[in-house]
Amino acid sequence: MREYLKFFIDGKWVDPITPKTKDVVNPATESVAGHISLGSAADVDVAVKAARKAFESWSQTTREERVAVLERIVAEYGKRSGDIAAAITEEMGAPGWLAVNAQAPSGGGHFAIAMQTLKNFSFEEDRGGTMIVKEPIGVAGFITPWNWPIHQLAAKVAPALAAGCTIVLKPSELAPFSAYIVAEVLEAAGVPAGVFNLVNGDGPVVGAALAAHPDVDLISITGSTRAGIEVARTAAPTVKRVLQELGGKSANIVLEDADLPKAIGGSVFSVMMNSGQSCVAPTRLLVPKSKLKEILALAKEAAEGWTVGDPKGDSRMGPVANENQWNKIQAMIKTGIAEGATVVTGGLGKPEGLTDGFYIKPTIFADVKNSMTIAQEEIFGPVLVVISYDDESEAIKIANDSQYGLGGYVQSADLERARKVASKLRAGYININNADMDLTAPFGGYKRSGNGREFGEHAFDEFLELKSILGYRPKAGAAAH
Repeated sequence: MREYLKFFIDGKWVDPITPKTKDVVNPATESVAGHISLGSAADVDVAVKAARKAFESWSQTTREERVAVLERIVAEYGKRSGDIAAAITEEMGAPGWLAVNAQAPSGGGHFAIAMQTLKNFSFEEDRGGTMIVKEPIGVAGFITPWNWPIHQLAAKVAPALAAGCTIVLKPSELAPFSAYIVAEVLEAAGVPAGVFNLVNGDGPVVGAALAAHPDVDLISITGSTRAGIEVARTAAPTVKRVLQELGGKSANIVLEDADLPKAIGGSVFSVMMNSGQSCVAPTRLLVPKSKLKEILALAKEAAEGWTVGDPKGDSRMGPVANENQWNKIQAMIKTGIAEGATVVTGGLGKPEGLTDGFYIKPTIFADVKNSMTIAQEEIFGPVLVVISYDDESEAIKIANDSQYGLGGYVQSADLERARKVASKLRAGYININNADMDLTAPFGGYKRSGNGREFGEHAFDEFLELKSILGYRPKAGAAAH
């Protein structure tokens, strides 16, 4: 039983101002795995004051000093990577293979990339007599999710530290264990007091207090579009910078010349991995009508190869992260059936033999129109909808017919053709032929998938203010006065 009842504020583990605890449920067993404290606006205020005080010195540190801190973080993270992976499996149900090989390493990857990027990042641009300077924005408030709890935490914390900002973090109260271990990592790495602070709590209380606080200069949220709108609305009176990495309903266009077994197998993998709980998952599979029957057979076979069960065992898929999510997915599957879509495999209820735990059957729908609810709304579960098209132009039109614009996918044997299709997709993160993830490429969305970019050097700019200093030096040939 994990007991994480203190907050990390100003370099110390402290009790909440008003004690209030919450059970953390293991989604694989539906039993209580531990407890956390829920914070209040008063706890947020203490953390923000600590971050504001620390900003005075941290913002003035040299590049070399911050690189040294990040080097120590990377080293300490490596020591705790196994602990982090185990915590992720327990708190949100990621199977061992995914937690060890992707979930935990992605956090260390972001810190390592920030460290390397910082070594060569340009904070000044000399334009004749004017100097353009990039300076840290100030105190950054972070609201991070439960689906990739450390990947998304590190994607924010690492570049913010590198840029010279100080931080107040609210991790998901549904999957908080791994964030505590990362706080221990930063403490062990000697991050100065007040530079990183952690306050647990829910969105309506702690998240809202962070977004509204006048001494928070930037608020960044990864979550649903609904949550992102609320954060932006709450932040508006203080005119702080708002970064939003929100929902997605990414289209995956399979062109008729694609290697179908490879394309469909990779597409199903990208949806079913992490039990479908990835905002950029290619959950709309757009296929040529002439290949529909063959593709449905391949997709069915691939989906049925995903064994579902105990994430601590050898199952490929664990549960979804919580009961609310399970109920939402079941309701969406029921809606798809009611609107006339055909279940190719999977469907309602838990997989056979699994009575405890929030398990979902890997599900594929055929006979889907893009106007259907299951094609327009984010399900955030292991559910793939297959939509057929007549020609390439119709496929592009269907792909862009969405309120979201986070990701897009193209499958084709003709790379130049795939590139042309990719250029017409209105989304921020495009993947050709199931390419590997790139943690240095800017990540973020168009439309209601949010704004701002994470990952690599592009993330640095989100945490920096631009200052123009005119007359920084006399222009060549200018007369002295």
